[in-house]
Amino acid sequence: MPSLDLAQLTQTAFKWLCSMNAQFRKNGVVLLQIQDQQWLCLDNFVGVIETPCGTRLEILPKHMYSADDAARSRKLLCKMLGVVHDLPVRDVGPADIELFDQPLTEWVMRQFLLSLEHLLVRGIRFDYNRVEEEQRYLRGQLDVAQQMRQPVGKQHFFRIRHDVFLPDRAENRLIKKALDSVAKAAQDAGNWRLARELSGALVDIPASRNPGLDFGNWADDRSMAHYRDIKRWCELVLGQQMPLTQQGAWHGISMLFPMEKLFERYVAKCLARMMPAGRRISTGVGSKHLCTHLEKEFFQLKPDILIQSANHPPVVLDAKWKRLAGNGPESKLNYGLSQSDFYQLFAYGHKYLEGEGTLILIYPCSDVFPAALEPFHFSGKLTMWVIPFDLDKDLLIGQYRALPFLVDAA
Repeated sequence: MPSLDLAQLTQTAFKWLCSMNAQFRKNGVVLLQIQDQQWLCLDNFVGVIETPCGTRLEILPKHMYSADDAARSRKLLCKMLGVVHDLPVRDVGPADIELFDQPLTEWVMRQFLLSLEHLLVRGIRFDYNRVEEEQRYLRGQLDVAQQMRQPVGKQHFFRIRHDVFLPDRAENRLIKKALDSVAKAAQDAGNWRLARELSGALVDIPASRNPGLDFGNWADDRSMAHYRDIKRWCELVLGQQMPLTQQGAWHGISMLFPMEKLFERYVAKCLARMMPAGRRISTGVGSKHLCTHLEKEFFQLKPDILIQSANHPPVVLDAKWKRLAGNGPESKLNYGLSQSDFYQLFAYGHKYLEGEGTLILIYPCSDVFPAALEPFHFSGKLTMWVIPFDLDKDLLIGQYRALPFLVDAA
């Protein structure tokens, strides 16, 4: 019976995934682990992979030991993607909730179609396109240089240049290409029907032939403000925002996200929302290195989150996507904590906090890890907390006891 932990694949889908993994491995990315030619383990990524044979494999996050609810996990993943990528999610009521029983791609396609529907109500933008052609009449500007080169038998034709006001511009071409992809891939009846209805409004617009170039030409001025929401959905549908994209003849809608990075960025976004005035949260800071050698710095140290304030000492936070054992029945030696993570935080503490302050190690909250562990002391002045993050309420459990910098000084 398929579950969040185990699913069966056809032989053709299995072989295709193995070949795709070999291609990714050449670029230094490990997509999956192969065991005994019978098992594939995709534990670092979440999302959807669509194979040429029509198999759609959905990998969902699971942070609760006892939970096996695909709709709940899919809803969580959609929420995290919306926050991390600043996606403008449109809630249309009960019908939208039912889509969480469908694969992730159906939810993405639904949001794209709703954004496109809203855009068409606002109106699509036209632009002047230069046309150079040969006609029997004069229109616009005569191309004198080309006219002088006309052969004797064509001297009665005019080589002219003129501008035509058309919707053929980079943004609309990308939207048309994304809509064509959705119309082909949609399996939900509502998505399929809406895609066909909206296709009629874009029938005169050609699909983009070079998405990378057209995305680079996407205008972001005031007149294009109502296009900003749909741009993010186009990037998802066309694979421009994916950490991994498929190469080759098969172009199914596949979306893969590294769960570790997704959780890190989601925690940072949620913490930024609750930061009081005067606190600054930074991500991806890499100003410190582990050591120097021959006047060169070695091994850059990049904590996930660094919180700074004029009135408080800095605090380093690191988020790890791992089901911690805690004190529950699944408890393991050392709570299931990794020694390498402690070494990593210890280095952060000495380089960013100068050996004095607070370190925070964040894991997802689960039924066996519902509360923060007692603090770990590297020294009398350097302390590390291991705190769960509640993905339903989007907050740290016990944050005000362990994180005094979140409380305004009164």
